[in-house]
Amino acid sequence: MPATTETPATPDHPATPERARAQAGGRRLPRTLHPVAWWLWAIGLATAVSRTTNPLLLALVLAVLGWVVTARRGDSPWARGFRYYLWLALTVVAIRVVFRSVFASGITPTDHILFTLPQLPTPHWYAGIAIGGPVSLEATLSAATDGLRLACLLCCIGAANTLANPKRALRVLPGALYELGVAVTVSISVAPQLIESVQRVGRARRLRAGDARGLRALRGIAVPVIEDALERSLHLAAAMDSRGYGRAGTATRRSRRITGALLLLGLLGLCAGVYGLLDGTAPKALGLPALLAGSLLCCAGLALGSRRVRRTSYRPDPWRLPEWLVAGCGVVAAVLLFVTAGYSATELNPSLYPLSWPTLPLVPVAAILIAGTAGFTAPPPAARPSRAGRDRTLRTEGAR
Repeated sequence: MPATTETPATPDHPATPERARAQAGGRRLPRTLHPVAWWLWAIGLATAVSRTTNPLLLALVLAVLGWVVTARRGDSPWARGFRYYLWLALTVVAIRVVFRSVFASGITPTDHILFTLPQLPTPHWYAGIAIGGPVSLEATLSAATDGLRLACLLCCIGAANTLANPKRALRVLPGALYELGVAVTVSISVAPQLIESVQRVGRARRLRAGDARGLRALRGIAVPVIEDALERSLHLAAAMDSRGYGRAGTATRRSRRITGALLLLGLLGLCAGVYGLLDGTAPKALGLPALLAGSLLCCAGLALGSRRVRRTSYRPDPWRLPEWLVAGCGVVAAVLLFVTAGYSATELNPSLYPLSWPTLPLVPVAAILIAGTAGFTAPPPAARPSRAGRDRTLRTEGAR
């Protein structure tokens, strides 16, 4: 009887269901979540953030983002880069407060003055904005809350970049949007690649016993990072050229014009529909009917444009129950903060006149905590085996 060999199982592709259950011990197997699910979750949470300036709710959003990223990030080089987004968010808040302090405006007699800056004279055409002058506590808190909201939006995008590989999202795009998706993917992946370059340069400096700190170390870090970015761009251009990027495929000029016209009319319909829904005084035809017509035109343009080039994907990412749960958590958070049911709109945007501690509405808190359940519903990421583990596996297979 011929000997049978057993293929070693990987975390993503176990050999048999029985062996998978035995290895998992009754737990979920590690796998990589679909990148679109993470982006839908982050966009939903960012939409919820855009509805509020309550500092307590914004702080809760930052805590939820930190928890989910810590619990479900992988071991890719950019997965450790969420702290860079936190530093960027802190910088945004500081810049917003400094600008509001320097360009003082809107000071009322009831404001609590913290300090007074030297005031510079301004020309008559610069009326309404003063450089310097008194800085009030109300103006500082208003600038801090506005900056904190923008910081939360940046951290939502940073969480999506940390948890999902944007290059894998290209697999699910239709053929009509492939070129646009490549451009968006390249632009989105700039930040993760810069973080990876900074980490690699930092490790090299530590191995070479570099003792420069602070601004003195900026030159030794910036030059290698810029050189690495240029090298990556050249490699990307060569790879895109070798893969026939930008070719028209089998599409004729007439089909390309029809596709472009359908997409353009569809986008105009979507814009008109959104405007009609947001503006209560607009005609009813600019509301839901225009939105539906624009959606149908866009779908027709995408279906026609997808016939130009046929693309296949090797091992496409599955969309299963965890993906639905993670994406649904973000959508539910956005819907609950848009509906404003069970709480007043003033609790989302508390007033600073008079000064009082903001309240914590229960429904928005529950919505944000529902978004935080993505740290439980998402499967644990597949860990990359260490060098010692790979060597041990090779020795075991060699012994067989």
